[in-house]
Amino acid sequence: MTDVDVIIIGAGAAGLMCAMEAGKRGRNVLCLDHADRAAKKILISGGGHCNFTNLNISAEHYLSGNEHFCKSALARYTQHDFMALVQRHGINYHEKTSGQLFCNQSAREIVTMLLKECKDAGVTIRLGCRIRRIKKDRFFQVRSSLGDFECESLVVAAGGLSYPGLGASDLGHRIARQFGLNMVEPRPGLAPLIFSREDADRFKGFAGLSMDVMVTCNKREARESLLFTRSGHSATILLLEIRRYPGHRPSSGPRSL
Repeated sequence: MTDVDVIIIGAGAAGLMCAMEAGKRGRNVLCLDHADRAAKKILISGGGHCNFTNLNISAEHYLSGNEHFCKSALARYTQHDFMALVQRHGINYHEKTSGQLFCNQSAREIVTMLLKECKDAGVTIRLGCRIRRIKKDRFFQVRSSLGDFECESLVVAAGGLSYPGLGASDLGHRIARQFGLNMVEPRPGLAPLIFSREDADRFKGFAGLSMDVMVTCNKREARESLLFTRSGHSATILLLEIRRYPGHRPSSGPRSL
């Protein structure tokens, strides 16, 4: 069994950021992911240009059971800290609407940056690794397809349930349940609004159009591009989406770890 200080499950944006920061603090870090390459979701984010942060980030834009959590988290690492990191790596970017920042070239630049930071911090990344069992006595013990590991600290950064085509799974949820952590039952967060047939006929000429809108719900507002799309199963049903994420599917339910 291989001993390390920290094991991070998930080599996406959150996992790589955590790994590089832990490595900078002198921890011996091992990052495990079942995919064949790191940060696949980053590569398709922002239409391939990676919307990596926003100039207008503030605690008021987040919902949390603890209203003070976002305040402390954002105070410790701000959008300006990440922008400085991007600038140090010579990545050119531009601002779109509502303070959104995108790479001028490719999202691959952000992935390359994170991987280089991890390498410089001495992080070990193992891909194609399936987690088979996790248990905890004095230390965490992780049994995987690439061997057994033991660590003092375990970080689960396995992502959400969307994009199953890119390898997303409910592994993180299953680990949380295993250790008795409080769970909020997941619901699709990007579900479309489907018109009635009568309204669909009225708006069918809008298919393919996108427009800037303000959406209000429960006294909260969000401004974003609204996209009208046509269902692939019916010429009379239109889907109304704030954003379109190909490959999103609701979870089929938990599976054994």
